[in-house]
Amino acid sequence: MSTETQVKQRLLETDGEFQQLAARHDELESRLTRLSEHPYLSEPEQLEKSALKKQKLQLKDRMENILQRSRNLAGSTQDPASPSVASR
Repeated sequence: MSTETQVKQRLLETDGEFQQLAARHDELESRLTRLSEHPYLSEPEQLEKSALKKQKLQLKDRMENILQRSRNLAGSTQDPASPSVASR
């Protein structure tokens, strides 16, 4: 399992906000999949599809921010602080 996958899995198990974002992201993906099965989209459906894509992207950005924050925290706790260089 890749480190990225491990971080995502840990967040899905422990971070309520990440869980909610992931669940909503999946809901939007399901709706987009249903819309893509239509041979023709009405104007309201086209607008909905566009709005869903934007919402999905916003959720993905928020999830990525949480992932990055988690990576940074993990990195700072694993790497010992480098000794400061004495002034001359």
